[in-house]
Amino acid sequence: MENAFSAREFRNALGLFATGVAVATASNHRHRAGITINSFASVSLSPPLVLFSAAKTLNSIDTFNDAAGFTINVLSADQASLSAQFAKAGEDKWLNVGTAAGKHGGIVITPCLVSFDCKLHAKCDGGDHVIFIGEVTDIIDGTGDQPLLYFRGSYRDLAPRSGARLAA
Repeated sequence: MENAFSAREFRNALGLFATGVAVATASNHRHRAGITINSFASVSLSPPLVLFSAAKTLNSIDTFNDAAGFTINVLSADQASLSAQFAKAGEDKWLNVGTAAGKHGGIVITPCLVSFDCKLHAKCDGGDHVIFIGEVTDIIDGTGDQPLLYFRGSYRDLAPRSGARLAA
C-alpha cells in the first residue's frame, strides 16, 4: 500500500511536534558513541523504562548494539552547540565535553539538564531504526532550568507561561 504523502511531507509533519533535545551515549569497551536525538520517550513508571531510536545506518550503531546500557543526557537551552556537535558524523564529538562513566556503559555528559543512566532492557526493530529500551537505574540532576527545544527544524525557547493552568 502506497502512502498518500512523501517522505519529506511526513518528516515536515513530524517537525510540528515540539521535542526536547538529548544526547544518547554508549560504550562497548572499544568505542564510545554519542548521538543527538529527539526520539526520547518514557515507556513505563514501574519498572522505570525509557526509549530512544537510532538509525540502522548510523556509523556508531554497533557500539549501541553491543553496549550493556546507555545514558540519555537531556540538554539545557544553552547547549545548542553541544547538540550540533553530536549531530555530526565523523568528527571528534567528545572534544571539550565533560563526562562521567555511567553504570552500564553509558556516558554521562556534565553538565546537562538531567541524565538517565540505563541498563538495556530490550531492542526492537523499528523499520529503518533500532528502538532501544532501557531501565533507568540512576537519575543525575544537572544544571539549568530551561530545556533545549526543537520545532519545525530549529531550536526554540519556551514562551513565558500565561495565567492559564492545565487541567489535572
